[in-house]
Amino acid sequence: MTDEKIIKLYFDRSEDAITETDRKYGGACRSVAYNILGSHEDTEECTNDTYLKMWEVIPPKRPTKLGAFVVSVARHIALNMYAAANRIKNGRGYSSVDFDEIAECLPAKESVESEIDDKTVLDAVERFLTTLSREKQIMFVRRYYYGSTYGEIADDLKTNEDRVRMTLKRIRENLRKFLEKEGIEI
Repeated sequence: MTDEKIIKLYFDRSEDAITETDRKYGGACRSVAYNILGSHEDTEECTNDTYLKMWEVIPPKRPTKLGAFVVSVARHIALNMYAAANRIKNGRGYSSVDFDEIAECLPAKESVESEIDDKTVLDAVERFLTTLSREKQIMFVRRYYYGSTYGEIADDLKTNEDRVRMTLKRIRENLRKFLEKEGIEI
């Protein structure tokens, strides 16, 4: 079923919208959630929360790229679940991605002003990514947006984990330098 038809189902308030969304994008949604959460049970909870959120926001929203929208919602919910689990220290083992490795080259949110500057930082990161080769862009996005492991990235790119790990380390170092050159405090 096309994205337009699925969105129409949401606008018609048909429960088939959820079924069709799951049929078309459930795998991607679960993959992103699992890469962040590392638990099948939490992944299913995140997926269900994603569909509930989709139901709540469509309408009035009409996403232009439904797949990207679903994955973004799932990622946001999974990151919130990850943060909540770490805050309450309930012992869950969410360890597929070490978010600290990318945090070291991004500015900390310490004030209202820094919250306002988020768009500036995002624009700078996007400009930085355009300077990278396609393979390096894929590595960066897969690791820090989709939460893929080094091994998953290496398998998909038909290379080895050490190369992926070292390439991402260099990308982070270059990103840090790029942001500092752009006048963004780290």
